[in-house]
Amino acid sequence: MNREAISKYAKHTIVLIGAICFATALADLPLIAVSWGFLLVIAFSTIVAPRMSLELPRSRFAISFSDAAVFLAFLYYGGPAAIVVAALENLASCLYLRSKGFTISRLMILTNVAINSISISFTYLAWLYIPKLPFVSVVAGTTPHLVSTLGCLAIMQFATSSVLAAIVRSTSDGSSLWVTWKRDCFSSSMTQMVGAGLAGIVYKLIHFGDLLTGLIAFTALTIAYFGYRQSINKVGEAMHQAESAEREKAEVERERRREAEKHASQLTLSLEKEELANEALRKSEKDLQHAALYDSLTDLPNRKQFGDILRKLIDRYKNDPKATFQILFLDIRKFKNINDSLGHTLGDKVLMVAAKRFVRMVNSADMVARIGGDEFAIILKDLGTSGKAQKVARRIFDSIAQPFSLSGNRISLSVNVGIAPCDAEYSTPEEILRDADIAMHYAKEKNSGVAVFTKDLRERFLERVRYENDLRSAIDRNELTMHYQPLVDLQSGGLFGFEALLRWHHNEFGQIPPNKFIPIAEESGLIIPITKWILESTCKQLAAWQKIDPSYRDLIVSVNISGKHLSNDDLIDDVENALAISKIDPASLKLEITESAAMENAEHTISVLNRLKALGVQLSIDDFGTGYSSLSYLHRLPFDTLKIDRSFVIAVGENGEDSEILQTIISLAKNLKKKVIAEGIETEAQLALLQNLGCDYGQGYLLSRPQTRDKAEAALYDHRNWLPSLQNSVTDVTNSVPDNIPAF
Repeated sequence: MNREAISKYAKHTIVLIGAICFATALADLPLIAVSWGFLLVIAFSTIVAPRMSLELPRSRFAISFSDAAVFLAFLYYGGPAAIVVAALENLASCLYLRSKGFTISRLMILTNVAINSISISFTYLAWLYIPKLPFVSVVAGTTPHLVSTLGCLAIMQFATSSVLAAIVRSTSDGSSLWVTWKRDCFSSSMTQMVGAGLAGIVYKLIHFGDLLTGLIAFTALTIAYFGYRQSINKVGEAMHQAESAEREKAEVERERRREAEKHASQLTLSLEKEELANEALRKSEKDLQHAALYDSLTDLPNRKQFGDILRKLIDRYKNDPKATFQILFLDIRKFKNINDSLGHTLGDKVLMVAAKRFVRMVNSADMVARIGGDEFAIILKDLGTSGKAQKVARRIFDSIAQPFSLSGNRISLSVNVGIAPCDAEYSTPEEILRDADIAMHYAKEKNSGVAVFTKDLRERFLERVRYENDLRSAIDRNELTMHYQPLVDLQSGGLFGFEALLRWHHNEFGQIPPNKFIPIAEESGLIIPITKWILESTCKQLAAWQKIDPSYRDLIVSVNISGKHLSNDDLIDDVENALAISKIDPASLKLEITESAAMENAEHTISVLNRLKALGVQLSIDDFGTGYSSLSYLHRLPFDTLKIDRSFVIAVGENGEDSEILQTIISLAKNLKKKVIAEGIETEAQLALLQNLGCDYGQGYLLSRPQTRDKAEAALYDHRNWLPSLQNSVTDVTNSVPDNIPAF
């Protein structure tokens, strides 16, 4: 059986016993009780007394005057009357409290009424037997008898009602009976004691006092009641104010705590944000340090970190000559073509692949760094000789040459590697990197792949730098001049035109060979402004020569165009400008493009040549046979003349050996309906063979060396025939130094 069932069982039991007690009392009620006095007591206990209760502030009980009516009924009308009054008074009090909003169930109302009926019934039975005790000798009707009667009634009622109430509550909440009695029921003794006292006072006044005394007593009690009630109200108000103040104070404290908690939360949040900011700052500093020392694309050490490490190695080598090292400077060949053809995104991926291959080819103690663009540098530690460094460089050269696929493209790379050994003369990283760079450029120039730095290379490099710097101002200093080599009709011996050849007379070093300064002009980009000057100079010179004689109106001048200028969009404008300045017929200007330059980017070359052809100028393929022309592209190139490279002419012996190549080239040109020029004619046999094969034009030392402007002009006035006669033929010119760079 659970606690709720036990509690309900106990309540029903008490209600049943209470009902029996009430019914018995009602049956034993004496006739004397049926009076106005008894009805007045009932009215007071049920109507007035519940409303006169004084609730003690800050306590769980109140002083009730209902028990006074019960005890007064007991004194005047006997025990049964007191039981009836107690039951009715408790029922009225419960209904009054319920009307005020207290939650009291019907069963609990009946239980409270039953407890009062039982407690008064038990008290009545006890009172009947107490006077019979041998030690009780109080005379009835006396004050001691009244006091003992009321005291006995109060004690017995308190004991019985408090025990029954404790039983009900303990069965409800499961607490100990003794604990429940002390906590909730002991305080109710105040009500019984006050009720007994008031009943005794009223009883005395009715029996032994006169009307005046009764009025005075009633007035005093009324004043005392209202005074006490007012005092209790004031105490209640004071306590309420104190409680309000405490609540306000507590609310203020709570608000302060909330504010403090809020500020603490905000502070915590701020600290967390600050910590996140500090963490982000630390990460940013770390990233910044990494970015300052590492290349963002390949994640290799950058130039700065490479320089820092190299500086330490230089200092260590000066203190300990055994701490040797070698520097490799690497450049990826023609990397610009990869960027131009495949795009920079794919070019970046190619650099990443190259970087990984470089790292795999060296020891973990070595360092690979990206210096910039397509240039890398490697520190090989603890290598005593350049020979060992060359082995590593060759291994890298072979590894990087292995083809690989990237985004559906098959890519092959090649590198130029320069090696600079450690030396006591180096004090800074820049010095040894400079020398490794010099060796790398030498490897590129010789197409050897790998080269070791020597001091001779440095002298050549410094000379090259000096030439490049001086070449930039050579035009302004009037150091550049044009020589002209005649282009001769091999059948008639008449002059067809001239090939313009560039010469540089340095004001300090004298005549600089073309094979020295032309490559410098090509690599530095100076060839473009120089060619622009050549076009203007030669076109103006041709305009003057064409006026010497009407037979020279169709005289042409041939100007060589470099591959770098061919890929530059300014070439069209430069040619138009030269034609506009000189006012010559565009057909009088012939532009020579080498076969290799034309085939480097065939589609672009075809587009540019078509635009040049639209201007009316003539076009010629120079050094034909030395490149790798595709016949399909060759057919599409809008050239007018095909110039056979001098190497094929010189290879022909006195008896005409190796003439098949010349015959094939000339036949190809004839089939394409193009004119043919042979260069490098130095012997009568070569001339005769070319004439027999039907070659249209020729040039060479046999016909004429390159001439200054004045000598060429004098020859024009002489109207000479440029074919040699038997009497004045030049039979031994093989020991002459040919013009290795006839293009300029």
